Amino acid sequence: MTNKLVISEIEIEVQKKKIKNMHLSVLPPDGKVRISAPVSTKDETIRLFAITKIGWIKKQIAKFENQQRQTDREYVSGESHYVWGRRYRMEILHNHINSVEIKGNKIILTVRETSTTQQRDNVMIEWYRKQLKEKLPMFIEKWEGIIGVQAESVRVKNMLTKWGTCNTQTKHIWINLQLAKKPIECLEYVVVHELVHLLEKTHNSVFIDYMDKYLPDWRVTKDLLNNFIMDQYWEE
Repeated sequence: MTNKLVISEIEIEVQKKKIKNMHLSVLPPDGKVRISAPVSTKDETIRLFAITKIGWIKKQIAKFENQQRQTDREYVSGESHYVWGRRYRMEILHNHINSVEIKGNKIILTVRETSTTQQRDNVMIEWYRKQLKEKLPMFIEKWEGIIGVQAESVRVKNMLTKWGTCNTQTKHIWINLQLAKKPIECLEYVVVHELVHLLEKTHNSVFIDYMDKYLPDWRVTKDLLNNFIMDQYWEE
C-alpha cells in the first residue's frame, strides 16, 4: 500500500509493507524520499517520524540537487565527462557517422553538425550502455560464485531513482547505465547489493549482515557512489 505525505514542502512516498521496522531513504539520483513502514503503523506515527528526520532529509536532498546541477550537459567541446570515475575533456567532431572514442584525456564525440543536444545525449547514453555491458559479466560471474546465487538475467537501463533493482521472484536484475560514469568499485557494490537480495529481499538486519560478510567496506563505497560529484567544465 502506497500513499504520500508532505512535510516542510517535501513530498514523501510512504509504503506500508510486511516488515518489522520503519525505514527512511533518500534515493539516488534525484533525491526522492521514501518511508517504508509496517502495515499496522498509524499514519500519524509515520508523520511524526518524518518530522523528526526532516533536517537529515533536507541535507541528503541538497547533495543530490548539487550533483544533478553539475551533471547536466550540453555536449559541446570543453565540457567534462566521466568514464569509470575518470574525468575527460569532450571534443566534438562532425561526421555523418556517430561515434565515441577516448584518446588520452579526451573523449571525442563525433556527430552530425546539425545534431541536437538530445541526439548527442542519446549517442552518449548508448556508448555508456556498451561500457557497462562490457564490465558487468566479470562482476556477475565473480559474485554469483561467492554468494552462491544465480540471477536469471542482468540487464542495463537508464533509471531515474535507483542504481539497481532486483525482482526477487523472477530473479531479474537491472543495473543503471549511469554507473559507467562512477568509479568502478561503485558498480561492484551495486552488483553485490542486488545479488544479496536473492538471499534476503528487504533491507533488514539479515541483509546488512550479508553485505558486511561479502563486502565489508560497502558503506564507504555507497557513500562514494552517492556523493561523487562530476564537474561540468574542464579547467586547463
